[in-house]
Amino acid sequence: MSKKEIINTKKLKKGWTTGACVTACASACVYGIVKQKKVDTIAIDLPAGTNEFKISNFEFDENQAIATTIKDAGDDPDITHNCEITVKIKRNKENSIKFLAGKGVGTITKKGLPLDVGEPAINPKPRQMIEKNIVAISGHNNWIVEVSIKNGEDLAKQTWNPRLGIIGGLSVLGTSGVVIPYSCSAWIHSIYRGIDVAMAMNINHMVGSTGKTSENQAMQVLGLKNESYIDMGDFVGGMLKYASNNNVKEITISGGFAKMVKLAQGNRDLHSSRSQVDFLKLSEFVGQIGGNDNEIKFVKTANTALEVLTTIRPSLNIEQHIAIDAQNQAKKIGKKIKKINVLIVNRNGDVISHIKDKI
Repeated sequence: MSKKEIINTKKLKKGWTTGACVTACASACVYGIVKQKKVDTIAIDLPAGTNEFKISNFEFDENQAIATTIKDAGDDPDITHNCEITVKIKRNKENSIKFLAGKGVGTITKKGLPLDVGEPAINPKPRQMIEKNIVAISGHNNWIVEVSIKNGEDLAKQTWNPRLGIIGGLSVLGTSGVVIPYSCSAWIHSIYRGIDVAMAMNINHMVGSTGKTSENQAMQVLGLKNESYIDMGDFVGGMLKYASNNNVKEITISGGFAKMVKLAQGNRDLHSSRSQVDFLKLSEFVGQIGGNDNEIKFVKTANTALEVLTTIRPSLNIEQHIAIDAQNQAKKIGKKIKKINVLIVNRNGDVISHIKDKI
C-alpha cells in the first residue's frame, strides 16, 4: 500500500441491522393478526429512533401471519445486504414470546454465547426490540416468532458462525437497529463471541490472526483446537482489550510483516484506511538495529513494508526486532494477559518470526 493512498471521503449511507428487519416483519405480522388489516409499510421503535420498513409477501388470518422485508445495509459491506428476511408469527397459548429458527437462521450448539445451547441465534438485543414492538401493538406477549433468512445457510459459511458453534444459518444481530457503514461492529462482535466460546471451553491459549494465511500457519505451528483461533482481522486492540478484561491467559498474535510493523509502531487498528506504516520511524528503527546509511535512506522513501523486508540485509533480522516491539506494544494493551506471543508470516505463508513470551 502506497503512502499516498487516497481514502474515499464520500458520505456513506447507513443501513438497518438484521434485528431491525426482523422486528419490522414481526410487528407487521402482529398488526395484521390483531387489526385484521394488511400493511405495505410498518413503523417500528428502535434504540436509534423510529423508522419505517417496506413489507412484502404479507399474509394473515386471526391466528397467524407471515411478512417479508428486504434488508438494506446501506453502504456497509454486509453479506446480508439485500437478503430476504421473513417472519412467521402464531398465537402462543403460553404467556411468553417463543423464538424459533426457521430456514437460514442458526441454532446455538456451544456454550459461551449470550444464548443457551439449543436456542435460535436471535441475539438478546434484537429479542428485546421485537418484544417491545409487538407487545406495544397487541398488549400481550403470547406469540411464537419464527425467523427465516433466504440463503442464510450458505451465507453463514462466510461468517464465524460454524466456528462459534452456530449451526444451520446466520445470526440475527444488532444493538441499535442501525448499521454504521464500515464500523465493522459485526466483526468486533464476532471477536468477542469467539473469545467467549473459547473461555467456556476452558481454552487458555488463543490465537488472533489478521487473515487466513497467518491463521493457517499458526494452526500448523501451534496445533491448538479450532475454537482457539480468533479471526481478529485488523482489530488487534479490541481483541487484546477484551481478552485482557476476560482473564485470557495466553494470546498469540499472527499476521503479516506490514501489519506487525503497524502494531510495533503503536497502532491498535491495522486497517490500511485507518493506520499507515510510518516509514520515517521505520528508518530510525533500522538505524537502531544496525542498518547502514544506505539502508536507512532507502527505508525513508520506501512505498511498502514488503520492500523494506526484502531489501534490508537478512543479518539484521528486522522481522525479529519488529516482532519484539509488536509484543511490547501488545502487552501495553492486554495488561492482564499473562503471556503474549507474536508470529510473523510472509507473503508465501512462511513463518519468518515467532517470539514467545518467557513470563
